[in-house]
Amino acid sequence: MSFELLGLSQPVLQALSEKGYTAPTPIQEQAIPLVLQGRDLMGIAQTGTGKTAAFTLPSIDRLRAAERGTPRRSCRMLVLAPTRELAGQIADAARDYGALSGLSTAVIVGGTSVNRDRQKMARGVDILVATPGRLVDLLDQGAMTLNHVEILVLDEADQMLDLGFIHALRKIVGLLPQKRQTLLFSATMPKAIKDLAARYLREPAHVSVTPAATTAERVTQYVCHVSQPEKQALLTLSLSKGLASDEIDRALVFTRTKHGADRVVRHLDKAGIRANAIHGNKSQPQRERALDEFRQGRVRVLVATDIAARGIDIPGVSHVFNFELPNVAEQYVHRIGRTARAGRDGSAIAFCAPDEKAYLKDIEKLTRQTLQPIPLPPSFRAAVEQLGRMPEEPSRQVHSRPEPRLKVQAKPAPHRGARPPQGGERGRAGRGGGRRSSGGARAAR
Repeated sequence: MSFELLGLSQPVLQALSEKGYTAPTPIQEQAIPLVLQGRDLMGIAQTGTGKTAAFTLPSIDRLRAAERGTPRRSCRMLVLAPTRELAGQIADAARDYGALSGLSTAVIVGGTSVNRDRQKMARGVDILVATPGRLVDLLDQGAMTLNHVEILVLDEADQMLDLGFIHALRKIVGLLPQKRQTLLFSATMPKAIKDLAARYLREPAHVSVTPAATTAERVTQYVCHVSQPEKQALLTLSLSKGLASDEIDRALVFTRTKHGADRVVRHLDKAGIRANAIHGNKSQPQRERALDEFRQGRVRVLVATDIAARGIDIPGVSHVFNFELPNVAEQYVHRIGRTARAGRDGSAIAFCAPDEKAYLKDIEKLTRQTLQPIPLPPSFRAAVEQLGRMPEEPSRQVHSRPEPRLKVQAKPAPHRGARPPQGGERGRAGRGGGRRSSGGARAAR
């Protein structure tokens, strides 16, 4: 099927032609006619299957057909996304697809200038892409309203729930007009998403192009059983070998915590492997710079927390390393969905420590696949020993300095008869207020 047969307008078709797109993906083929009819829609599809175009293309045509002006301090179409990176990608796509339709697009996300966002909304926009947190901030400040929203899109709704945005979603939806079109897209279908759809969608059409929680067919999945302290050595060896042989084009490494991501980057840097980290503690410019260097291949390793699991749309990711298994099985699906994109093959390697076996069991149960076990490399033990010696050296130096303090404490003893006033004050403070103060602090703790 071609896009022409889906009923899209000529300006949209021309924008698609300029981008080189000729045939719709399965999710687009099924969703676009339904959205053009004005129906609420619930779409389930893996990441990288073209969901953004599935809701953006027909929505642009509906906004054009309504022929309403751009409202000041509001928007006509609101797209909510869980991460800054995903919001930016959706906004870029909306600008490209709507380039010939005369519609304005803006994006507001955390980590950027609030004043600049207020200025954007003062003029008003047709299509607004936002993260829930920053949108609630602007609403609370009275910088904008949602009175003119005709279309609401909840993209990657399951991750918005995972990231704790449910209260923000309730507040935002409560401020929207009752008469609107609502589109909900997700890669998985847990019970929480069914409840969300029942609450916000009216008699929705259902579109599902893959079974819920299945993983990409072109991803080869492996698991390597290794202890937690030895994971860094395994990662360093795997990346060194793969990057040197060009087996790895670009690698995405996932950790559970922000500090864990930074720690992995530091160890890789010591081993001569350039890597960047991307997580919630990074500023927006830092995150954009890290993604740009990764996209262009200047830095071939990106270490990320799950905040980036759905915000990275880079065809060149050949390998995904689950340095730490996610404690929510659905996140595994999103992580490995970063590879095998745009028709390419990909590899996903999970490092499983003994205390993560329950997570592995949940993942295999959810995906209905058994990860293929692979052995540790031959030179692994030597690499572990070498890596293990590196952090020990600074800690030995820290514990070698208590003696000078003991000598200072013993000095005042010969001056019992004629203690100087300063010494007496210190002594009384030490015997009296000081001890009572520390005791009181202990009691308070």
